[in-house]
Amino acid sequence: MQEIAGVIAILFYLASISLQVAGPQKQHRRSAMLACGFVAATTHAASAFALLHAPGGWHFGLVEISTLISAVISLLVLVSSLRKPLENLFLALFPLAIFSIAASLSVSSRFPPTQLDTGSASHVLLSILAYSVITIAALQALLLAYQNNRLKHHHPGGLLNKLPPLQDMEALLFELLWAGQLLLSTAIFAGFVFFDNIWGIDGVIHKTFFSLLAWIVFAALLWGRSSLGWRGVTAIRFTLSGFALLILGFYGSKFALEYLIK
Repeated sequence: MQEIAGVIAILFYLASISLQVAGPQKQHRRSAMLACGFVAATTHAASAFALLHAPGGWHFGLVEISTLISAVISLLVLVSSLRKPLENLFLALFPLAIFSIAASLSVSSRFPPTQLDTGSASHVLLSILAYSVITIAALQALLLAYQNNRLKHHHPGGLLNKLPPLQDMEALLFELLWAGQLLLSTAIFAGFVFFDNIWGIDGVIHKTFFSLLAWIVFAALLWGRSSLGWRGVTAIRFTLSGFALLILGFYGSKFALEYLIK
């Protein structure tokens, strides 16, 4: 089941990418591209679920959780693209999704299955959603940095012509940041409420520390935006700094526990 769903997802991701790079996005081609993307992301999510779910609990190894987050990101961007101009993110997200599926099909977790009660499961779900939305915001910040650079040096054309106006790009970035910050706040709160002896669980102290640092960075950026009008390069730097802290806390601790600490 997991292997078949993974292969189908890869094929439809490739089809969606091919339709996007084939030429100007006419309505019928855009509809086909989105349809292929939805089939790919849905089967990707099914593959990830089958990979994580085990008779003894849930496998939350580095590869398993990465492919799940990748599937959630793809689904979120696809749904959001129905009303927001996010299609240009597909060219970055779908190859990463393909890589995550290929890794999940070839690399096995070293982590034993984990049992989750309702509270713990809500914390995990909220964390995955927060990481996913903030990852999309980081990609949006990179596109905004590219757009800023091209406009500053007077280099029109190429991808720049396919991007929305700079003001709309910034507005979308902050919408994503507000959503990500709300999810991150709720996930951190749920972790403290539902986990007993949270500081005694392997790796959690590092994840929580870096998550709190990231929360502070995003909170400062959102305050600066509303109070001081921060935008442009400042917004990009804060967004990427907060994202880097989350990645360091989550993937750094997962990698250390799974591959370095015996």
